[in-house]
Amino acid sequence: MSGRPARFNGYAPIRDYAAIGDGRTVALIARDGSIDWLCLPDLDSPSVLGALIDAERGGRFVLEPEVPYEASRRYLPETNVLETTFATSTGHVRVTDAMTLPAGELSPYRELVRRVEGVTGTVPLRWRLDPHFGYSGGKTRIEQRAGIPVAVSGRDALALCSWEAGEPEYGKQTITSRFSVGEGGSSLFVLTAAHQEPLVLPTRTDAEARLRSTAGAWREWAAAREYGGPWQEAVIRSALALKLLVFAPSGAIAAAATTSLPEQIGGERNWDYRFSWPRDAAFTLQALLALGCAPEARAFFSWILHASQLTHPRLQVLYRLDGRAEADERSLPFAGYRGSLPVRVGNGAADQTQLDVYGEVLEAASHFASSTGGLDRDHGRRLAELADFVCESWEQPDAGIWETRSEPAHFIQSKMMCVVALGRACELAERGLLPVKNSQRWRRERERVREFVETRGYSERTRSYVRSVDEEEVDASLLLAVLAGYDDPRAPRLLATVDAVRRELARGPLIHRFLGDDGLPGEDGAFLACSFWLVEAYARQGRLDEAAALMDELVPLANDVGLFAEEIDPATGEFLGNFPQGLSHLGLINAAVSIEEAGT
Repeated sequence: MSGRPARFNGYAPIRDYAAIGDGRTVALIARDGSIDWLCLPDLDSPSVLGALIDAERGGRFVLEPEVPYEASRRYLPETNVLETTFATSTGHVRVTDAMTLPAGELSPYRELVRRVEGVTGTVPLRWRLDPHFGYSGGKTRIEQRAGIPVAVSGRDALALCSWEAGEPEYGKQTITSRFSVGEGGSSLFVLTAAHQEPLVLPTRTDAEARLRSTAGAWREWAAAREYGGPWQEAVIRSALALKLLVFAPSGAIAAAATTSLPEQIGGERNWDYRFSWPRDAAFTLQALLALGCAPEARAFFSWILHASQLTHPRLQVLYRLDGRAEADERSLPFAGYRGSLPVRVGNGAADQTQLDVYGEVLEAASHFASSTGGLDRDHGRRLAELADFVCESWEQPDAGIWETRSEPAHFIQSKMMCVVALGRACELAERGLLPVKNSQRWRRERERVREFVETRGYSERTRSYVRSVDEEEVDASLLLAVLAGYDDPRAPRLLATVDAVRRELARGPLIHRFLGDDGLPGEDGAFLACSFWLVEAYARQGRLDEAAALMDELVPLANDVGLFAEEIDPATGEFLGNFPQGLSHLGLINAAVSIEEAGT
């Protein structure tokens, strides 16, 4: 046996993680069986297990053989239940990990189940739970309740129930033990959490029943997805990954499950993505509706309109998962993933002006109205006020879709999306779904914005639209002009722009966002969503052979369990950025669906 999977100074490669979740929070499990990330009680709460961003002080839940091993893993088919097999010279064991879904009976507030089964021979294992509440800032004490180890910090508590897993040994901050599993034997761990309420300590029978019902619920949900075209396995896995990021209490969808995983190892491009971006609305609605996820689509669209009430008619760039607008950015005293600092919580981009978001939300409203048969009157009124706001605001510079930290500029994709916003408002008004009193103004301003784009946002030298006024570089976000319907997909300027993006920004099948300055030092990897946008653009332009060929190159770039991060280093294939990344999986779904639709 070759030994445990590699780590770099205690850090597993981002590619080595898998995710489990329950509609409230997400845990990340490395290939070596260590749970290195878990925020409680919710996905955007402080971490309790945070070794992902501080290998020494973050906290983790280790479970692995004591002897050299090789690890292989998969999700149980059509579920978010993870199965890892450890192969050793003395035998094989199988570990099943899941966060159980809420049940009707009395059950823990949050519950993570780890079942160990002996497959062949006998395997010695060790485990260690090392919780650090409040991003390691909370004072933690370890105690016993009814003989069960419990970690307590303020009004938060975490209990570790175990069966056939050795006698727990107590340290100042840790709980550890060793045990062996033989062929046919099984052990069980249940990590149960409480927040401002009493702990529920489950029985083994009840926990195993919830594990079975959780797998069944995931299979039932996946079986209802309406996609049978090429890349079906990747599409369903992406749908399941996206479902992990849905915050069930509100319907919001988090951009990712993590904070501060770097876009450049050792760099400072480290952001908190545990928020929901209205800018992703059109991509999200398109994907959810294509897959038959009408309840999720309705919940997400309702959440956008609810969350934006506090800032209406201005759309904030991002909102908290419960709909609150505050997102103050600060740094934590963590070491950072492989030394990548700062480690941020909150996101200062919330205060930026990004004009493209209005186009995305009104495009989403158009998708939603077409699929559901309409919009209610209050929603229509508020969407009309968004269009009015675009008329008043489109001439100002903004931070653009990539949330640059440099001075605002006249980004062309932002202006294009203003055209889309006003166009969709006009169409919805014509259908009687928006008040018509300002529709003539919307049409007038739409043509003014389009003239701005066509005269100041196109380069005759490069034969493409450009990133911003007064520069000649292209930007992958310009692909969204095709996807959002700024113009006919086969319009000569859009055909040429798509070719320019591939020519200037591609590194093999991977597409960089742009190559210009964004106000930060260092570089980032290739942004995976952009590559899938290129696939979709090809499909919408009728270039199906090019679309399918690129898709065939991209899908295998997922990790061993089918998940994608935000970026990939084109030189090494290393995952970069937050994980799992919703926009990457949305891009895959929409690209696959677009190819299927274009071919029919």
